[in-house]
Amino acid sequence: MIEIQQLNKSFGRFKAVDNLSFSVPPGEVLGFLGPNGAGKSTTMRMISGFLKPDSGSVCIFGKDVQAQPLAVKRQLGYLPEGAPSYGDMRVGSFLKFIAQVRGVNHGKRSSAVESVMERLHLQEVRLRSIDTLSKGFQRRVGLAQAILHDPKVLILDEPTDGLDPNQKFEVRELIRELSSDKIVIISTHILEEVEAVCQRAVIIHQGALVADATPAQLKATSMYHQAVELSIDADQSLIDALLALSGVADVIRAPEQRDQWVVVPNSGSAILPAVQNLLNDKGVEPRSISVSAGRLDDVFRRVTQTDGEELR
Repeated sequence: MIEIQQLNKSFGRFKAVDNLSFSVPPGEVLGFLGPNGAGKSTTMRMISGFLKPDSGSVCIFGKDVQAQPLAVKRQLGYLPEGAPSYGDMRVGSFLKFIAQVRGVNHGKRSSAVESVMERLHLQEVRLRSIDTLSKGFQRRVGLAQAILHDPKVLILDEPTDGLDPNQKFEVRELIRELSSDKIVIISTHILEEVEAVCQRAVIIHQGALVADATPAQLKATSMYHQAVELSIDADQSLIDALLALSGVADVIRAPEQRDQWVVVPNSGSAILPAVQNLLNDKGVEPRSISVSAGRLDDVFRRVTQTDGEELR
């Protein structure tokens, strides 16, 4: 597994990572979240051995990243932010070079390169220079070099950045497939991505851990957990009646959909039966009605504006 213990990193007076500790077991996809400047990329660079911490340790399968860097990096695939590469190299040549550097057996290099190009749909650009590719294709080349040597650990910094919706779906499917026998850490600001592929989410703010839970557990702490979402034509008397129900904290109208309303409960109270009974009494038939599991964006905003102690 990956064990991160009391990791600290400062740049001058700026504390980028502040006493950060967490672990990741095999077979888990961890979403690593935080606002811009929270310390996500700095942490990823320390986990991958590209940046030395001021204090603390990172161990991958029992090996310390600083004490045994080559042994660790043999087991690790890393996609840095921006997917840097050799822009003047052709895609096929670059991946063959990476296979050689990574120590892929000479007799298996060509098949390894062909396999990864097929998985990431790079065949059509194999003869093009990397710096002539679109941002999406450059990102796919970066992913290809990260998985080429079949590492046990994948560290992916914004893996779907620059990809179109179809490409994002394909990359997420690839991550699910790879995660069966690997540790995968994904740094992302796309909350939809966390719900799609991650079993667990760690959120940091100002370099410190403020939340560590499954997406479902995080959503259960949202103010929208157990909220009733309605599509109805409502007048003020109906809104006032909803607000008067026991367990109801607020009734919110969707800003861009005038017939969409959210009845927000107090502390996750189950208010659906009471809302349904009131609508029946008033003779109101909603076009749609559903119960929300909660919203990650709501939790994210809350824990990155407070210390998030209750979610640690």
